[in-house]
Amino acid sequence: MGRSASRLAAQTVRVLPRKRLSRALGSLTSANPPRPVLDAAIRAFVRVYDVDLSEVIVPEGGFRTFDEFFTRRLVEGARVVDPDPAALVSPADGRLEDLGAISTDGELIVKGQPYTAADLLGDAATAAAYEGGHYFIVYLSPRDYHRVHAPTCGSVQCVRYVPGTLYPVNRIGTDHIPQLFARNERLAIVQEGNVHGTVTTIMVGAIGVGRIGLSFDEVETNRGHEPGLRSYADSPIPRDRGDELGVFHMGSTAIVMTPPECALNIEASPGSSVRMGECIARGGLT
Repeated sequence: MGRSASRLAAQTVRVLPRKRLSRALGSLTSANPPRPVLDAAIRAFVRVYDVDLSEVIVPEGGFRTFDEFFTRRLVEGARVVDPDPAALVSPADGRLEDLGAISTDGELIVKGQPYTAADLLGDAATAAAYEGGHYFIVYLSPRDYHRVHAPTCGSVQCVRYVPGTLYPVNRIGTDHIPQLFARNERLAIVQEGNVHGTVTTIMVGAIGVGRIGLSFDEVETNRGHEPGLRSYADSPIPRDRGDELGVFHMGSTAIVMTPPECALNIEASPGSSVRMGECIARGGLT
């Protein structure tokens, strides 16, 4: 898509009832259409986006809905988590959009746009713990596996549901919607561990269904659940590196932040394709 067409598409998206449209599409993808219709839709999607079905767990009798196909699970061994405990790994399959340092003022750069940790996390007090730390961002395209996993070993202490709108997170959004990732609704999942410290994985929603679910809690975005903080401090939820955290119903983006006391050597390069479990950086608490 050319830049002019992309700008026109962004202007069109701005005036649409994005959350209502996303909920309507979510209802459609969760419906049970006639088997020939569903199978044809899945075959077309697999062909257009070159989905590798050899690594997918296909339920007996086939997928019952398009959403079940989109949120598909993988066969055992399809993804290998880096065995080094010091490895901070990618939480998802996708493209590594950006990575680097968070300034001492809490600023980070995403696709040339400045953001603050406070804007992304939805809480200034929480964001202060990441000033001087590191971040990386993984964009999931439609063809990718859409489950998100723990980038580090550590128990889940809390989740913050940050309300917002739903813009596209592809080039239309990143090129033409200012502060896109701080405007879309999202879930910030906080893990506490002995290797990398307090690590937050932010799952950012997008137009198109626009729903994010958790693997350890019933809360879902864009489904009427109450935004705000959900604490598990009384019974933290253990998660090893590579354990599932949540799932995107249609595509989006995952952002990982680490604290300044976690010294990291970056091993991955912006723009590269990554798989869940692949090492992004190595290091640990100093």
